[in-house]
Amino acid sequence: MSQPQGVKVDRLEAIRSHLYVNGFSAIQDLADAIGASLATVRRDLQILEQEGSIVRVHGGARIAEGSSVEMAFQAREKRNLAAKRAIATAAYETLQPRSAIFLDAGTTVLQLARLIRISPIPLRIFTNGLIVAQEFLNIPNLEVTLLGGQLRSENASLVGPQAEAMLDLIWFDQLFLGASAIGSDGAIYSIDNGEAHLNRRMLTRSAHCFVLADATKFDTMATYKVAPLTEAHVITDSTISQKWRAHFDDNGIANTIVEAGANG
Repeated sequence: MSQPQGVKVDRLEAIRSHLYVNGFSAIQDLADAIGASLATVRRDLQILEQEGSIVRVHGGARIAEGSSVEMAFQAREKRNLAAKRAIATAAYETLQPRSAIFLDAGTTVLQLARLIRISPIPLRIFTNGLIVAQEFLNIPNLEVTLLGGQLRSENASLVGPQAEAMLDLIWFDQLFLGASAIGSDGAIYSIDNGEAHLNRRMLTRSAHCFVLADATKFDTMATYKVAPLTEAHVITDSTISQKWRAHFDDNGIANTIVEAGANG
């Protein structure tokens, strides 16, 4: 007797979530994790591969990486991946159905985009990130708007006066912002002036700002100042120093500190 459709959907979701958290997994590991037979898992993986969620490789599977454009900053994206995924998971838990959110073009924010792709909820999403936008192709319940502007190839992002003009016509419930660096002065910095200028404009158009930054971004510097951390809720990982934990407390900076698992 065939299983109810809901059971199948739950099983597919369980597989996607397992691969997101653990990275590449063998078919036997997936079967053990979700309590299904090898034959059932193989059929489910075929369905997930056809919809573009996963890639089957070497007797197992992994989450699909997206398009070839992503290769331009693949090395940076994979740095501290476990921390970025844990941060993204905490950010995902703040989302409210049918709200309007902005996702910038940062690599940690990209992990949040991938989590939304895996477990979509009704959202109006705005972004200036080409790779972020590509994550949402053919995903139900999402209304996605990509800002226009000048292409910044290094970050696959759109910046400049056109992008800023679009922002003036939009209001977001939540902004999710990455950071090139967070200086010892407690401010967010960017390596690009156009990106920094656009980020500052984003802050004026959102009710709540979340900065998604793993601990390695702290006590580093880049050229262009964006804003002080006091304007945001910081989500970072548990390797953040005691000095920075005290800085959050002393300056009333809202923060969430997450445990990062092993890289997958």
